[in-house]
Amino acid sequence: MAEAGQRLVLAFDYGTRRIGVAVGNEMLGSATALAPLPARNGIPDWQQIEALLEEWQPDLLVVGLPLNMDGTESDMSQRARKFGNRLHGRFGKPVEVFDERGSTRAAKRIARDAGHRGNYRDDGVDGIAAQLILQSFFADDTFLQRMP
Repeated sequence: MAEAGQRLVLAFDYGTRRIGVAVGNEMLGSATALAPLPARNGIPDWQQIEALLEEWQPDLLVVGLPLNMDGTESDMSQRARKFGNRLHGRFGKPVEVFDERGSTRAAKRIARDAGHRGNYRDDGVDGIAAQLILQSFFADDTFLQRMP
């Protein structure tokens, strides 16, 4: 496993219909959106996640935590935490949750600026949201405190 600051990280924007995914490198602080994963009532196809983990070999998994604007947890926060716990339990990779407040709104703004027509149900912005979560994770001041 790579040292903190040099890890390859896979991030997830948990949702009930789709789960956004992004990959990034801590050293570069960069993230790239990947194709979102379909989910049924928040349950992904675990084989698809296993294939992603085999392909990318990440050192760390980050799950966006959808907190309310006042910082309290919601039903979706609890479901995202449960998803993170299941990722860790199934694959044994370290998992961190990260405050994702505003990421979906920002992702929609980016998509609109790129010509998205606004039908987010059929053409979601989940990958962009996961990318923003990961970029924010890398830019967060507490990230520097986690490094040795």
